Amino acid sequence: MSERSRSGILVVEKGPGVTSFQVVAHLRRVLPAPKIGHGGTLDPDATGVLPILIGEATKLTPYLVELDKEYVATVRLGVVTETQDLGGAVLETHPVPALDPPAIEAALRRFVGVIRQVPPMYSALHRAGRRLYELAREGRTVEREPREVTVHAIALEAVALPDLTLRVRCGKGTYVRTLAADLGAALGCGAALAALVRTRVGPYAIAAAAPWSEVREARDGALLWARLLPLDGALLDLAPVRLDPAQTRAFAHGQAVTLAGPAGRVRVYGADGALLGIGSARGTFVRPERLLHADPPRPSVLPA
Repeated sequence: MSERSRSGILVVEKGPGVTSFQVVAHLRRVLPAPKIGHGGTLDPDATGVLPILIGEATKLTPYLVELDKEYVATVRLGVVTETQDLGGAVLETHPVPALDPPAIEAALRRFVGVIRQVPPMYSALHRAGRRLYELAREGRTVEREPREVTVHAIALEAVALPDLTLRVRCGKGTYVRTLAADLGAALGCGAALAALVRTRVGPYAIAAAAPWSEVREARDGALLWARLLPLDGALLDLAPVRLDPAQTRAFAHGQAVTLAGPAGRVRVYGADGALLGIGSARGTFVRPERLLHADPPRPSVLPA
């Protein structure tokens, strides 16, 4: 099979000082694939897991966004900045009280569960056709409606005042920068994000990611192609169903098929074991939701 026809997910470790798009642009030069995208933006100064979607995997972007994520965040107390991290202009400084772990953990508990966040001005959200960070760089501030996000857990891993180290497991749309700023407000001294590492996206952990040095220095793509993971690794939360040959042909042509099985969204395999796409199962029918025209079947290589 030619490299240009291959599809899959390449889990890379993004390095500091580059945008997620710059990583994608570099890989587009290195890997001869028709389509390459990523499965969730990281801020330029943040590092860690960045799933790269190649070929038909780009159709899975909406599903990657839904996966939960884990971060290790260093929070600097006593400072408030324009961008909610240490890269922004300092707006306020405050003395840091002698906080002990129980007091910090008590404050953290209010940020676990379904919470409301006001998105930061320095973010990629759109307002009237422009990104908020573009408006912020012009000195403009616009009203942002609070949004509900889900924080599954926050663990206090270290206290070395004025810094705290937190491990955060959260759902889509959560701004860890905003979480840091809101925690600082709750503690009465302000705070900003000092460092951020994304350690996991869904099943993809940083230990199995291609190191940033390997990604940055790649020129012919051979080592990176060897790390390509199959598409269904991103869909392990969906129940699998397998079709017979007649059903396979119908589903691949966008037709619903009769099949008794699990309800809801499912991952659908053809008679030969190839992933056909994602279906919506209701009653005795499975309807195509997203069709994939990917690689022939091969042994699944699931992330560690």
